[in-house]
Amino acid sequence: MNYLRLKALLGAGCFSMALIGSGHAGGLERGGYDIDLLFDPAPVTGEVSATYVMPQRDLKNVQDIDPTNGPLNLLGSPNSARDTESYWVPSVGIKVGMGPVDCLGDYSQPIGASSNPGVNWAGANGNVETQVESHAFGATCSYKMDLGKGQFRFIGGVFHEDVSGFKEQLVAPIPAILGTGIGRLDLEGDGWGWRTGVAYEIPEIALRASLVYNSAVKLDNLAGTLDLTQVPGFLNPANPLLGSVTDVYGSSEVPDSVELKLQSGIAPGWLAFGSIKWMNWSELQSIPFCPTATKGLVACTTTSAVRATSLDLLYRDGWTVSGGIGHKFNDQWSGAAALTWDRGTTTGLSAQTDTWTVSGGVAYTPTQNIELRFGGALGVLTSGSIHPVVGSDGVTYGTDYTADFGNDLVSAISTSLKVKW
Repeated sequence: MNYLRLKALLGAGCFSMALIGSGHAGGLERGGYDIDLLFDPAPVTGEVSATYVMPQRDLKNVQDIDPTNGPLNLLGSPNSARDTESYWVPSVGIKVGMGPVDCLGDYSQPIGASSNPGVNWAGANGNVETQVESHAFGATCSYKMDLGKGQFRFIGGVFHEDVSGFKEQLVAPIPAILGTGIGRLDLEGDGWGWRTGVAYEIPEIALRASLVYNSAVKLDNLAGTLDLTQVPGFLNPANPLLGSVTDVYGSSEVPDSVELKLQSGIAPGWLAFGSIKWMNWSELQSIPFCPTATKGLVACTTTSAVRATSLDLLYRDGWTVSGGIGHKFNDQWSGAAALTWDRGTTTGLSAQTDTWTVSGGVAYTPTQNIELRFGGALGVLTSGSIHPVVGSDGVTYGTDYTADFGNDLVSAISTSLKVKW
């Protein structure tokens, strides 16, 4: 069996299929950072892919524990809700190789969030709807040199990432004639990141090992508005933000990450692969936002007197471990299957517990220049609870509501088209 041909059919494809399993990873991760196309052996390769993720996280036994904006249970709000929404994860890339140099230009959506339980539930004072999206454009190159039986690569690149989103929550349950009682925070920001790494390949046995570090993307220019026009000012005359739209600012980051990937031919027509990824989600704790009019006058901190609102995450670091096997059936068809474990990033403020996912897919190569891939995944979102948590600063967060959740399902489908010249 020609292992070089097996690598062309399965090498990047297996990893892409395994990534379906981490499409609903912890923190705010969506597509993450994937540069596997950089290793394609063709001189020029273009690829477009899309994954549709369908998480089904249901909250139950919800109790409003903040009587100042309720109590919603006593007002008849249901004590259960669907916390998650389905979403797409697209990506596009084109790789060009010339001698020992390969370069990749790509578009991806590394992070995101989509939650829409609505206003009619007992935890609406914590979340009515939350949406986060990102758009990243990157350029990554590698330089190859012979080393032993294979080739060693130095990898480096930069990327620019735009992040935007909003969060709505019920500030006060009031009669419809007075307003909806919903407050809304809109934000956007952008920043630059860089990556560096190394890889070693022995094409004859389809072996590849790569280690890549992606830097944090500083979002020091986060800015937006806090819209409280639906909350009449007479409810709390001491709060000048009620009944108006206030420009706000803050800062955060998309955390840095390290990923190790391995693959090797293990028998004629068979390939084993795996990966381990760490992401520094613990950098995101409570993110305060203050009126823009106070910028430069008073420090914007969680305990600042001018703080308008905050996004309280209190994440812990994320780990994703995946392993699987691929097989070439004939010159046109190959397949892969993988098992992925993603360590939940929640410390009690969210429902992002551990996830176990089984994924698989097939690759169809009708000609040497075209490859189609189709994949799917089915996983379990493990059980847990949402409750107040004391942060490292001594402040208690998550005082809006408590909730329980059981083992829920997540599923995904994926397709991609690769064209080589």
